[in-house]
Amino acid sequence: MSTTRADAAVVRPQSNPFLHDQRKRRIVGDVLSHALLILLSVIWILPIVWVVLESFNKNAGPYNETFFPTEYTFDNYVQLFTDKHVLDFPRMFLHTLIIAIVVCLINVFFVLCVAFCMSRLRFRFRKTFMNVVLILGMFPGIMSVVVIYFILKSLGLTQGWGVTVALILVYSAGAGAGFYVMKGYMDTIPMELDEAAYLDGCTRWQVFTKITIPICKPMLVYQALTAFLGPWLDFVMAKAICRTQENYTVALGLYQMLTYEYLNDWFAKFAAAAVIISIPIAILFLVMQRYYQEAMSGAVKG
Repeated sequence: MSTTRADAAVVRPQSNPFLHDQRKRRIVGDVLSHALLILLSVIWILPIVWVVLESFNKNAGPYNETFFPTEYTFDNYVQLFTDKHVLDFPRMFLHTLIIAIVVCLINVFFVLCVAFCMSRLRFRFRKTFMNVVLILGMFPGIMSVVVIYFILKSLGLTQGWGVTVALILVYSAGAGAGFYVMKGYMDTIPMELDEAAYLDGCTRWQVFTKITIPICKPMLVYQALTAFLGPWLDFVMAKAICRTQENYTVALGLYQMLTYEYLNDWFAKFAAAAVIISIPIAILFLVMQRYYQEAMSGAVKG
């Protein structure tokens, strides 16, 4: 039986104009999205690059003929740690680092404890307490700066070593009130894990330390970063409490470098100091990120 030429011919699919137009729109959308991302990246990275280059500027003043420095030197970093006659930056850096580390530890512990109680326990006035804390959190902390200062002054914590204690108390006093984010994460942990642990003879403290805290590692990273950045970058409260340069934090030190008295000699050193104070934040993020990844991978495997 012979086959006709029409039967033997290969039927070619006709091109769909709708799919062709959809492919074009997708390509145009990808190009515009990548162009926008590149533009935003440049806008975000450019100030950082400028600060880093300015920290090596040979001209110590704020006025330059070009946007980027033309002559570079490492003297700004050297003088920042050796020239202590005007501004003692090493003392400010160490003072702030001690405060930030202590506050970070206290803050994380308090938030974990309060969030565990609010999430896993049921007791009288529990919802009332959460509502009161939520309402109080709507008021900005700057409203209480004057009152806090006079309370600390009456306690003798505005002079000498008392300033360090005062800053730690102020930054840590309301730590437990920031439990809402941590509580929301703990609410996602099944109660069956706690009940199984109780049946095996575990106490509440063992459930808290051996089950809840390991699961909450991603939130611990977030809480530790925010708790460390609070005292490390705060200016208003430190300005109200610290009255002498001996008790200055790095935020006050950087502000002092930009005053009219020191601007011409300390502007490049200000950029160097800005780079240095970002190093502990970067180190903390890199260290904490490892625990965050381990916790997330463990959660996926489970």
